Amino acid sequence: MDREPEIKVGILSAKQIRVNLLKPYTDEATHSAVRGLQEFSITPDGHVAWQGQEHDYVLLTPGEAKASFEVFDVIIGVNFHWERRETQRFSGSLKIIVEGDKLTIVNILPVEDYLMSVISSEMSATAAPEFLKAHAVISRSWLLAQIEKGKKLAQPDAAEYNSCTRTEDELIKWYDREDHVNFDVCADDHCQRYQGITRQSTPTVKTVIEATRGLVLTDDNGELCDARFSKCCGGVFEEFESCWEPRHFNYLVARLDAAKDLEYPDLRDEAKATEWIMTRPEAFCNTSDAAILGQVLNNYDQETTDFYRWKVEYSQDELAKLIAERSGIDFGQIIDLIPVERGTSARLIKLKIVGTKKTMTIGKELEIRRTLSTSHLYSSAFVVERGETDAAGVPTKFTLHGAGWGHGVGLCQIGAAVMESHGYNFEQILGHYFPGAKLTTLY
Repeated sequence: MDREPEIKVGILSAKQIRVNLLKPYTDEATHSAVRGLQEFSITPDGHVAWQGQEHDYVLLTPGEAKASFEVFDVIIGVNFHWERRETQRFSGSLKIIVEGDKLTIVNILPVEDYLMSVISSEMSATAAPEFLKAHAVISRSWLLAQIEKGKKLAQPDAAEYNSCTRTEDELIKWYDREDHVNFDVCADDHCQRYQGITRQSTPTVKTVIEATRGLVLTDDNGELCDARFSKCCGGVFEEFESCWEPRHFNYLVARLDAAKDLEYPDLRDEAKATEWIMTRPEAFCNTSDAAILGQVLNNYDQETTDFYRWKVEYSQDELAKLIAERSGIDFGQIIDLIPVERGTSARLIKLKIVGTKKTMTIGKELEIRRTLSTSHLYSSAFVVERGETDAAGVPTKFTLHGAGWGHGVGLCQIGAAVMESHGYNFEQILGHYFPGAKLTTLY
């Protein structure tokens, strides 16, 4: 790759989309200049209605340098506990396409411009430079690796990719960017947070992107690393195959999130996992330092205060109703939640739900988190405490004691920020979270 590629980012899907063009844009179909408030809606026969006409799609390109546009009612934190709507501003081109019964607005722009927003959206734009450099490298690596993966999956001779297996008694499902077919990545936590130039707010961010331009992580074979990240690993890293397809990467392996590669318990063992989760072992990400957390957590993320170790309580009625609504399955009253398989960070890969009407095993980690919360549990690294039972032997209460925030694979954002505060540079941070990976300049 000898030059910077462009990427397509899905921003919003809705029946109607409102956009404000702050500078002149050019309509690809008519070559005419367009500016100001634009409203798009979907017609009954599946076309884009705009300016009194129907279109298969609409493509608007910047008419001058530094042109930008606003998108109204963008949803951030989709299905998470911090979900909200914002008006966001973007640079680059915009394309309005039809997907099913909705319109989708797609932002087309160079990779480095995209990254300028990502590292300001995923964390504070005022974070320390070495931490931001590390994140710029992994965000670039992940993005370009996903694009390459998409190309391979689109080949006629590619093996069928299936992210879900279901039987009468088991549902195993994972969620990845392959869900998107008409653009490279989405703009929310499902892929990487991208909120346009709304949060590109400091000179530091621009300096960091320029300093790491084209820099990626590669493996022993020279292939781009699938460089994952989450908020807080909870003390030990998880492996890739625990959360997504059954594929092992040598640079995404278990390790204690600490200064030395010390021994730690095998958290795949239930007794050891329980002891680990119910205590607070030392780790980089075991911190309550407000200054460090302020670097990693944007304003809405700071609404989450307990993340290294946390607790959620449900009454029987609350849990039974929640599981029925989230899974679409009537389990009846919930008798037990039984760990079936754990990964290297104690995260559950499989969980058996035992009800009075139905028993079923679910996985992987995000499916478990989605089923047991109105949004998402902080992680699937939890142990279950059953409360007292009624006369029929049905528990009246369940308490989940948990560890970490997110899937725990790859870079732990809070741990990396702590490392930076201890004097580690971005290369050392990357070496800790992606052992064996190499820094390579692509363009």
